Amino acid sequence: MHTDLVAALDIGGTKIAGALVDGQGRILVRTQRATPAQEDGETVMRAVEAVLGELAAGPLWGRATALGIGSAGPVDASAGTVSPVNVPGWRDYPLVRRVRAVTGGLPVELIGDGVAITAAEHWQGAARGHDNALCMVVSTGVGGGLVLNGRLHPGPTGNAGHIGHISVDLDGDPCPCGGRGCVERLASGPNIARRAIEAGWLPGPDGDTSAEAVAAAARAGDPVAVASFERAAQALAAGIAATANLVEIDIAVVGGGVAKAGDVLFTPLHKALGDYATLSFVQRLTVTPAQMGTDAGLVGAAAAALARRPDATAAGV
Repeated sequence: MHTDLVAALDIGGTKIAGALVDGQGRILVRTQRATPAQEDGETVMRAVEAVLGELAAGPLWGRATALGIGSAGPVDASAGTVSPVNVPGWRDYPLVRRVRAVTGGLPVELIGDGVAITAAEHWQGAARGHDNALCMVVSTGVGGGLVLNGRLHPGPTGNAGHIGHISVDLDGDPCPCGGRGCVERLASGPNIARRAIEAGWLPGPDGDTSAEAVAAAARAGDPVAVASFERAAQALAAGIAATANLVEIDIAVVGGGVAKAGDVLFTPLHKALGDYATLSFVQRLTVTPAQMGTDAGLVGAAAAALARRPDATAAGV
């Protein structure tokens, strides 16, 4: 076993997490800061530097041979820049160059957060042992990533597998991305809740209008809440089936906050998948919940860093 470690950063609109991770995917050291998402770009960078500084202050830092970054997107791995939708101070921000400068020139691997979660699920989670997989994150947005022929497939800029912006309803709602009828516009948490409210769903006395509240109402049998989740499941099924037809995946892993709804989502999702994944070569496609939880971004960023090393100890990442 290789004794060296990799450093990992998981950068989102809420938190910036950092870790040192070994070749088995174990997190040995971790730290995090809140993301000052509404501040200017330099203030956000100072939070990243603080996380890296805490990692570097520990005794294990000297063994880190590379650093992986999973960031909210869009990212551009070819340019080393990030433009997270929910961090307006960062637009084409040269994150890779800045992180290299802070870490004394460690090799840095940048991927989008959906690709990072895919790397984690393939290395240690629900897609382990599958050579062709789609992993999805269904939460405030809908993101994802692909494993093809046993390897992570981030694409040239690190955004491949971004299933949230496949159009599944040609005459559907305009999506903020500029498209129309995107999976995200139908299946993200805020859009599940929006559609339920527009269709007449009434929140309970606590006034909670989150997708979680809609899921609870659906579990209790509220027909409007059930219908909103069924529509989301139909959109996800159409996107998953389109992906399977295109690149022959045999498993789709679904994580993120909306997936926590459990059977309220997965029962109609399995049913709808049967309606869309009809060709012979995609009929055995399975859909399963993600396993990696909140550490997926860090573990996936580490997997991407390990995969880039000449001795690539992380099997199959």
